[in-house]
Amino acid sequence: MDEVYQVVLKVLAAFFVTGILSFLLTPPVKRLAHRIGAIDVPKDARRMHKKPIPRLGGLAIYISFVIVSLVLGQWNMQNFTILIGSAIIVVLGIFDDRNALSAKFKFGIQLIAAAIPVVFGNLRIELITNPNLFSGELYVKFGALAIPITIIWIVAITNAVNLIDGLDGLAVGVSAIACMTMLAVSLLIGEVPIAILLAVLAGACVGFMPFNLNPASIFMGDTGSTFLGFMLATLSIQGMFKVYAIISFAVPFLILGLPIFDTAFAFTRRILSGRSPFSPDRGHVHHRLIDMGFNQKQTVAILYIISTVLGLLAVVLTTSGEYRAIVMVLVVLITCVVGGGIYLSAERRKMKLHEQKLHELNQQENEQQKIAEQTQDADDTSDRGGFDNEDN
Repeated sequence: MDEVYQVVLKVLAAFFVTGILSFLLTPPVKRLAHRIGAIDVPKDARRMHKKPIPRLGGLAIYISFVIVSLVLGQWNMQNFTILIGSAIIVVLGIFDDRNALSAKFKFGIQLIAAAIPVVFGNLRIELITNPNLFSGELYVKFGALAIPITIIWIVAITNAVNLIDGLDGLAVGVSAIACMTMLAVSLLIGEVPIAILLAVLAGACVGFMPFNLNPASIFMGDTGSTFLGFMLATLSIQGMFKVYAIISFAVPFLILGLPIFDTAFAFTRRILSGRSPFSPDRGHVHHRLIDMGFNQKQTVAILYIISTVLGLLAVVLTTSGEYRAIVMVLVVLITCVVGGGIYLSAERRKMKLHEQKLHELNQQENEQQKIAEQTQDADDTSDRGGFDNEDN
């Protein structure tokens, strides 16, 4: 029991100390953002804010995480390579928050940052539970493909968290929920060092949230969103993917389900419309909820709830038998498919109603224009008649 208490105290200390430090660091980071011109100016319909707001808030999250994790964390070669990769991501984010770098350049640097812990730290997704229930093989081993698959996973989650950063408090809140879920799973499977790092990361997010919730006084920018995505991806590999059970396949996808779904949906939508998958648009899940009539706070609350439910499902998977886990995953997938179908059909009906209203408005305008023309012709005839009578 003494060991359990020590672990709990260390986790709580990591969480609260980092939260306080992140909270204290945010105001000076805000002043720095103003000084270097890292300001988000609302210049298109995708942005929900109406006035310029400083970015770069993720720097407070990063600094607080590094300081506390170096003191309380257990560091080895793999963790140091992750720290080096995250530093590259943060530096890239700072320049992007200041100068808006191109998507291709950022993608290339992200690949390099992801490759560092994979190649030099031996951080790899080497196998997962076989999702094929009819196969005699318990696991799918990636072999030589482990390196590219791991790099793709890290870069994908890095960008997934970045892509949902479209409303006040959304990305940092979803990341905090993911951290807490992974923290619970790590403790359940005995990965205490990973749990402590996740507590530090969760505390850094929570400490920043008071400044980022609607109405936000500072954004975390790419500096924060890509850092959080990078850390969630790498820590999920260290913890979840190393457990030789059904959770090695399902849990990371459930915990990060919202950003994964939104990114997959965005990339599919853009590719089908003939655009670059990295081109910005206003079709993300949070934008669609806003268009359905929800305000920012309501939309963020809905997405928080979805992330929490997915997180609870992930925790349940770690404590249930494999057959229950499989059934639960199938239920979640079916629910997503049915929900997606209902959502798409509702969108189609909404579009048809919108087109019908536009058609009716056009008809009314045409009729009004005809009536106006007829009235004008009658007035012209009357004027001409009156003029002739005066001449007579």
